[in-house]
Amino acid sequence: MASDFATLAAGIAIAGGLIGTGMAQSGIGAAGMGIYAEKPQLFGKVLFFFVIPETLWIIGFVLGYILLTGIL
Repeated sequence: MASDFATLAAGIAIAGGLIGTGMAQSGIGAAGMGIYAEKPQLFGKVLFFFVIPETLWIIGFVLGYILLTGIL
């Protein structure tokens, strides 16, 4: 069973991952739409760079799960 501090730490880890993802995607998305407006053939590259920050929330979720279950 997780302690109160582990629960708080898990919440911070998950929230930090989500906030970081949102901040990264806001800048990448705005720049990507400008690139796509000029050169639509670069859609695949723009999409790839837009999806890369998704790993931040996945890492935050996994870390939160590890903290809650007490694996480490």
